[in-house]
Amino acid sequence: MPSSFPGLGLMKLRSGSANDAEAIAELIASFQSELTNQPDGAGAEQYLASVSSQSEREYLESPRYAYIVAELDGDIRGFIALRDVSHVFHLFVARQYQRTGIARRLWREAKTQALKAAAPTHFTVNSSLSAVATYRAFGFEASGEVVSVHGISFVPMRLAVHELEG
Repeated sequence: MPSSFPGLGLMKLRSGSANDAEAIAELIASFQSELTNQPDGAGAEQYLASVSSQSEREYLESPRYAYIVAELDGDIRGFIALRDVSHVFHLFVARQYQRTGIARRLWREAKTQALKAAAPTHFTVNSSLSAVATYRAFGFEASGEVVSVHGISFVPMRLAVHELEG
C-alpha cells in the first residue's frame, strides 16, 4: 500500500506485526509527558505498563487488534490500531511527521479495512486531550465528559458509520 505524501516521498502502509512492538512502544513513549496527567508519569504506572513493548507485542499477536503502520525508509513514522474492529485503540504519528496527512491516511485505511471486515455501526475512541481536534476533523464527536483514570485523561468520542464522509 505505498502512498505518496508531499515532501515525504513514498510512504508504505502495511499491517503491523509483533516485530513492530518495540518501535511502536517507543513512539508512544515519546508522547508520555503529554499523555499522562503528571509529566513524569507519576500515577500512570498501569497505563504505562499497558503501552510497554511487551503489551504492544501481545496486542499485535491478538486477533482482537488490527495495526497499520506507516513506514518510511524502513522506520515506523506512525501507526493506528483498532480493537474489535470499531474502537480506535491507538493513533500516533512521530512529531516531525505530524500535519503531513499521515494520521488521516492511517485512519482512512483502518476505516476501510474495518468496514470490509465487519459491519460496525459506529467507531469509538478515547482521545487524549491533545488529539481531540484531530478526531473532530475525522468526524468524531465527544460522547461524554473528560475522564481521568490511571493517571491519564481522555475524552470519549464516537462516530456513527452513517455519518462518514465518502
